[in-house]
Amino acid sequence: MEDDGKSSPKLPIPGKRNILITSALPYVNNVPHLGNIIGCVLSADVYARYCRLRGYNAIYICGTDEYGTATETKALEENCTPKEICDKYHAIHKEVYDWFGISFDKFGRTSTPEQTEVCQAIFNKLWDNKWLSENTMQQLYCDTCKKFLADRLVEGSCPFEGCNYDSARGDQCEKCGKLLNPTELKDPKCKVCQNTPRIRDTDHLFIELPLLKDRLEAYIKKTSVTGSWSQNAIQTTNAWLRDGLRQRCITRDLKWGVPVPHEKYKDKVFYVWFDAPIGYVSITSCYTSEWEKWWKNPENVELYQFMGKDNVPFHTVMFPSTQLGTEENWTLMKTISVTEYLNYEDGKFSKSKGVGVFGNDVKDTNIPVEVWRYYLLTNRPEVSDTSFSWTDLQAKLNGELLSNLGNFVNRVLSFIAKPDNAGYGSVIPDAHDAESHSLTKSLAEKVEKFVAEYVEAMEKVKLKQGLKTAMLISSEGNYYLQASQFWKLYKEDKPLCAVVIRTAAGLVHLLAQLLEPFMPSFSCEVFKQLNLPPQFSLSDERGEVLLASRPWDILPPSHRIGTPQPLFKELENDEVARYREKFAGSQSDRRARDEAANLADQLNKTKLSDAKKQKASSKGGGKPKPQPAADREITMARLDIRVGKIVKAEKHPKADALYVEEIDVGGGEIRTVVSGLVKYIPLEEMQNRMVCVLCNLKPAKMRDIVSQAMVLAASSSDGSKVELVEPPKTANIGERVTFPGFEGEPDDVLNPKKKVWETLLVDLNTKENLVACYKDVPFTTSAGVCKVSSISNGTIR
Repeated sequence: MEDDGKSSPKLPIPGKRNILITSALPYVNNVPHLGNIIGCVLSADVYARYCRLRGYNAIYICGTDEYGTATETKALEENCTPKEICDKYHAIHKEVYDWFGISFDKFGRTSTPEQTEVCQAIFNKLWDNKWLSENTMQQLYCDTCKKFLADRLVEGSCPFEGCNYDSARGDQCEKCGKLLNPTELKDPKCKVCQNTPRIRDTDHLFIELPLLKDRLEAYIKKTSVTGSWSQNAIQTTNAWLRDGLRQRCITRDLKWGVPVPHEKYKDKVFYVWFDAPIGYVSITSCYTSEWEKWWKNPENVELYQFMGKDNVPFHTVMFPSTQLGTEENWTLMKTISVTEYLNYEDGKFSKSKGVGVFGNDVKDTNIPVEVWRYYLLTNRPEVSDTSFSWTDLQAKLNGELLSNLGNFVNRVLSFIAKPDNAGYGSVIPDAHDAESHSLTKSLAEKVEKFVAEYVEAMEKVKLKQGLKTAMLISSEGNYYLQASQFWKLYKEDKPLCAVVIRTAAGLVHLLAQLLEPFMPSFSCEVFKQLNLPPQFSLSDERGEVLLASRPWDILPPSHRIGTPQPLFKELENDEVARYREKFAGSQSDRRARDEAANLADQLNKTKLSDAKKQKASSKGGGKPKPQPAADREITMARLDIRVGKIVKAEKHPKADALYVEEIDVGGGEIRTVVSGLVKYIPLEEMQNRMVCVLCNLKPAKMRDIVSQAMVLAASSSDGSKVELVEPPKTANIGERVTFPGFEGEPDDVLNPKKKVWETLLVDLNTKENLVACYKDVPFTTSAGVCKVSSISNGTIR
């Protein structure tokens, strides 16, 4: 998706909005996971596409961060040179981002001559301006390897009481999470030769941040307000300032890095924290020789930077201090957009441990790129950590993309494409007096408001809000189609039907424009079905934003559309179960599982001769007999839990602690249920509630009333609170609640003697995220998972 180099590089244009966009340079020693992708490159891509959509002059710069200890360590692990590691992983990163449709103007790397040139020039300015100092540090030295050991080249026991983890790294203990200095480790060992290193003095260069404090604070105080910094960026930056700025070492005893241009330090390289942000500048210099027009032009260029929260201090404290210290006219960062962490299911993504879904994994699924982009962006962790889950991905695909957006677009275009006696023969009809139709006018007013809200959200880099607003327009479109009853109008009032259809077609076009930053492949496909070139624009200059208030004028009459096709495909429960199983554990666990499966497959192939196989198959004589319920394994598949709706609830006439509910469990069937919930839930809150109902318990008489099912509820650990387990509001009444991985038909009636329900009951619980689960498997519907309102780590009964 990168600029192909054939077109001329973009330069700032006087009088236009010139926006320079960067995302944190992904480190090159591993494959990026979904948390990395949403945290920097994908978020920045959405904003860059939005800027282009609006007609701003924007460039998006990124690349792989290639110097430092982690690369040297990885090279040792893979028995190759750091350069070979960088070449290998740069290509992997590029391939992943190309698949995701990331629209870099330049995706470069930091191990270039340009990086050395820019980095050394900045160092020389800092040295000349006397912002650097020399100091002596104590560092571990390996006499066998004859070198000082970087943090990650040392392992030992964690020094913190109560931990004593024996494989702690020199920079951090992975068990207790505490940051370390290599010299603090107990019984340290060189990771290369396993010998014990010794402490030696070594001279290093430091940037004097305390001396730059006044300039830095003035910049932060002003720009954090005018640039609308995200709250998490402001909090992290203020914490650094509050704790007091200290001198920071900018050199390392390594070989793989930018050499320090100073005779005394010529055998050292720059510390990666110092060198990596300068990568934005050097990669821009690879994009255009006139890079200073972007980076030394603060009057005409706005710098927007995207990253995860762990990168904040390097961009709000370190890099600006470096720029200010040169005393040159640098373009300083205006706006910073910071994400929290995206977690994986109930744990954390981890590059080092290989846990989660990685960028190269997504290509191995049947789920299209627009779905991945949509899910990550609607789940973007803007103000707090969020979680990736397969069932949530399924719910958003099936419930939002398929049922809402895809349904609206396909409904409109398919109707237009019908032949003349049933539709419009693929031609947009003319529409007269659209404003006199109250429903159409009302729709136009709402759309105008939503587009204004979309622009406002996107200008403030509130990407999730922008996406949500665009999707609301799709919901309004569906409501408009239903309320207008266009299929009746076609027979009874053709002119009015033409107004509705041309207006709806205009909305389809508008939605493709608004959603292009989020799902470019979706928008390209919609434009293809509209028979339009994939050129997206929503600028004020051309009056395109204003046109959104008149959706019937967006597409001209007599325009011939292309061939409508379904835009999204339903994600089935068995696929979700398969993906959850496939991506469980770490990448090494998955490889081991695959190898075991292959081995088992080979054994099965050689176990029986063809003759024996034939004999074994001939004995069957047809389909296997179904297993009697009494002999079946006890799993969640034997329970008939359905989505129900309480149509009436009242007090039991003969028991003060009991309610009697009439519950619709689907197919016109109403079940009477007696529940002991009076003490916990007020009667008015029991009315019209969506509930999970266990329907195949043996009926039981409770104070003269036969209870034909059980409503599932969760109770807190101390028993003081009880809450109903609730399906999503858009779940279908009567649909079966499923448990991915547990397939099969339920028993007609559970045999009380076999204790099926009692056996399974002990593993029903609610998680910290309030999701109802059997062990770790969520109660799942076509519209998403079932939850309780506030009881975490509760029991379900």
